[in-house]
Amino acid sequence: MFTLASVVPWGRSYDEYVRMFALTDGDLQSRILGGGDGPASFNAELTRRGGRVVSCDPLYQFEAAQIRHRIDETSAEVLEQARRNAHEFVWDDAIPDIEALKRVRMAAMTAFLDDYDQGRAEGRYLEAGLPSLPFGDGAFDLALCSHFLFLYSQQLDEAFHVQSLRELCRVAHEVRVFPLLALGGQPSPHLAAAREALAADGCQASIERVSYEFQRGGFEMLRVRRAL
Repeated sequence: MFTLASVVPWGRSYDEYVRMFALTDGDLQSRILGGGDGPASFNAELTRRGGRVVSCDPLYQFEAAQIRHRIDETSAEVLEQARRNAHEFVWDDAIPDIEALKRVRMAAMTAFLDDYDQGRAEGRYLEAGLPSLPFGDGAFDLALCSHFLFLYSQQLDEAFHVQSLRELCRVAHEVRVFPLLALGGQPSPHLAAAREALAADGCQASIERVSYEFQRGGFEMLRVRRAL
């Protein structure tokens, strides 16, 4: 079973974000927050397309060279885990094998690193982490959380998930989280409690199928609309 002892930097691309979160042209023109984006290239690529996006992650306390070193340290472990647990993933034309996975992920993380210094100077990459964010209420139209909440269910407990989702709902009018499976492909044990807590707050939380699936069975996102 695919497992990691701690959160590791492993970035996805703009195209993957669009599919994971079912992003429309209208969504991409809104004020977007990426919560726990790590070394994803979504911010860099959307900014080049004229979008408005801020990414926050504790990773951004480090310089680009330090992040690159951390990626180099951990990427071999991630790829070896994927190799040993290949049955847990959907291999298709986009990512047919481990070598393609390495190329796609490293390309996304290289695009992030190339943009990082400028983005940090522009305030697009902020050192901040869930469950406490340095933004005002409703500062964003849409908050996205990719491969952090629910994925790291063993490392992050139920209280962390509930607090983090409430915080994302505080700073954004809508929140989307992908995937809903933990590492190893099992449903997150925190999802039901998180939905109950959000409902108690008056938020509307729905599970929706999307057009993206790499982790086998990981084709659903949580969409939360906060109470008005």
